[in-house]
Amino acid sequence: MFPRLIDVKGLTNYRLALKYDDGTQGIADVSHLAHKGIFQQWDEDGLFNNAYIDKESNAVAWNEGLDLCPDSLYLKLVGLSFEDWKKKEHYATN
Repeated sequence: MFPRLIDVKGLTNYRLALKYDDGTQGIADVSHLAHKGIFQQWDEDGLFNNAYIDKESNAVAWNEGLDLCPDSLYLKLVGLSFEDWKKKEHYATN
């Protein structure tokens, strides 16, 4: 099971400061999404800086239709693919 996201803050240049309940914390650069598709909303009235944790999904959210998966962001922080993380978790529990 993935750690739970417990804190998020939108930073400049489309970066997110993230903290998880296992102690993992760091900065995730999501600038590759900026100005594309639904993420164009980030440019409206400084929306990006208003990131919050959705109470139901635990996703990083900006509004009801704009969010990012906290598990994908966790993998980005720790530098693992899902497959590598799954192997690591399997060995940790056996």
